[in-house]
Amino acid sequence: MTPQLWQHGQRSGGAAVLPSLEQAYEECRRETAEWAKTFYLGTLLMPPAKRRAIWAIYVWCRRTDELMDSAEAQGRPVAELAARLDGWEQRTRELFKGVVRDGLDLVMHDTLERYPQPLQPYLDMIEGQRMDLRQHRYATFEQLGLYCYRVAGTVGLMTQEVMGLDPAYTSAPWSHCPDTTDAAVALGIANQLTNILRDVGEDRARGRIYLPLDELECFGYGEDQLMAGVLNDNWRALMAFQVARAREWFSRSEAGVRWLAPDARWPVWASLRLYRAILDVIEQHGYDVFNNRAYVSRAGKLLDLPLSFVIAQAR
Repeated sequence: MTPQLWQHGQRSGGAAVLPSLEQAYEECRRETAEWAKTFYLGTLLMPPAKRRAIWAIYVWCRRTDELMDSAEAQGRPVAELAARLDGWEQRTRELFKGVVRDGLDLVMHDTLERYPQPLQPYLDMIEGQRMDLRQHRYATFEQLGLYCYRVAGTVGLMTQEVMGLDPAYTSAPWSHCPDTTDAAVALGIANQLTNILRDVGEDRARGRIYLPLDELECFGYGEDQLMAGVLNDNWRALMAFQVARAREWFSRSEAGVRWLAPDARWPVWASLRLYRAILDVIEQHGYDVFNNRAYVSRAGKLLDLPLSFVIAQAR
């Protein structure tokens, strides 16, 4: 499909109004490297075409998130934010029809041409942002799980066509094409649960609690205590439970990695292991996510890459 070029909302004339495809992809690379260091490291292990597609998808997701969570968006009226999301949804629908307005649209159009995928995960992610408009508490994990699917599980669906499947499992006439959808969604949810645990302190400053309220009650830890950053045995027990569940979602995702194309297995294993390692750091900090931000050091990332490579070859 030939992209339909627009300039400031109008169809372009003869003059070029967009960056080159290479320039647009380079901008996505720089933004991914700046804002998602662990994720970016994993993408560098991919072939050039795949890594560029992942950068494009990452920046689209970041733009979606910024509609709600950027510094500029803070304090804006709910009606204005809702209108932004409505406009972004309409623009996304048009993007899937070939309408290109800027550099991000250009690389997304190229990505969708190379790796066809459905529109629905993108709409679901936008719906996840709408949840943040009206819901700052989650009564149960069932409710939180839907949110996690929409804002992060969808990323697994967006990227699974880019990752591709191992031809050894799909080329023979008798082969059964494996379904990696559940594993892809599980990895996104695992990542989001890790984000939630890492960012408890930041989220409370915005008046948001993403830990299920019934589980706070079960562990005898009050919402007011969380907002005050109280560290006690009840909090540590609650967090240990949350960390264990996040690890369980990572384990669910592992089952699908072995089906991936050989050039995708190492980067996916590396990203999975490095993101899961954030949970280890949370434990090492005694679950004090109010005063310490958990992250994996650059040295730790580099040391893990050879092990991830060995695992990727063995499974």
